[in-house]
Amino acid sequence: MDILLSGQLLIAALIIGSIYGLVALGLNLIYGTMRLLNIAYGDLVMIGGYVGYWLFTLAAISPIIAMLVAGVLTGLLGAALYFGLFRRQLSGRQSIERIEANSLLIFFGISIIIQNVTALAFSATPRTYNALDSLVQIGEISITQSRMAALLVCLGLSIFIVFFLRLSPLGLSIRALIQNRTASQIVGIDVNRVQLFAFVTGFALAGLAGALIGVTEQISPFMGFPFTIVAFVVIILGGLGNLAGGLLAGMLLGIIETYGVALTSANLRSILIYGVFILVLVLRPEGLLQKRRMT
Repeated sequence: MDILLSGQLLIAALIIGSIYGLVALGLNLIYGTMRLLNIAYGDLVMIGGYVGYWLFTLAAISPIIAMLVAGVLTGLLGAALYFGLFRRQLSGRQSIERIEANSLLIFFGISIIIQNVTALAFSATPRTYNALDSLVQIGEISITQSRMAALLVCLGLSIFIVFFLRLSPLGLSIRALIQNRTASQIVGIDVNRVQLFAFVTGFALAGLAGALIGVTEQISPFMGFPFTIVAFVVIILGGLGNLAGGLLAGMLLGIIETYGVALTSANLRSILIYGVFILVLVLRPEGLLQKRRMT
């Protein structure tokens, strides 16, 4: 019972949940606006991790600065892929089902390419580095600066994006596109512009999150797949296209994972995540937090 009341465990759950929420937010943004199944999303997180690692190792650049660089680089990669591979498909007359199927295959190929190019360039050996490793004491809770930064940045940025989508003209256009693509075109929304913004932003969020994750755990060329799975679990929990719900679902999954592992075993982590995923799909496929199509 004492372990359930541990502040240290609670802060760990909030850190994991905020990271999951931010990662899933970017993926949900891409899927919600364009119905593209980006199964290479975790590999973008991996790229962000390597950007942070090499910037710190070679130039002693803080992970806080490195996350911005990683976000810009993955965002540029997103722009290149959008114009090179997806813009024509999205502007054509293909059905949503066909676009989803094609994107799944394309992103699978992109994932394999990114993983193997990274492995060839840097080897498959996991890497770690120590940055922002001083302890911050909050009452009886001890937390490293790196984990505190991950919590504050991921949570703060996620909340900012949710409010941006609720209050700004561009955010309202994105919400309209998530709700109904055809109606958005009829009322004069520049669909190509909105899609490009959502695609690039989704990619940038993955790189930014990866730079923060890389300073808290090992990075390797094949670390991305678990984050892709977790992002899809969070999206299913919160509801497809429900961005605010996805943030709350990320926190919920972080709590389930952290307390579940603490009460059982670290070996059961994957079972807990996949178990939640299957239960939600079976019992409430529209999502635990889904009340409407958009937020």
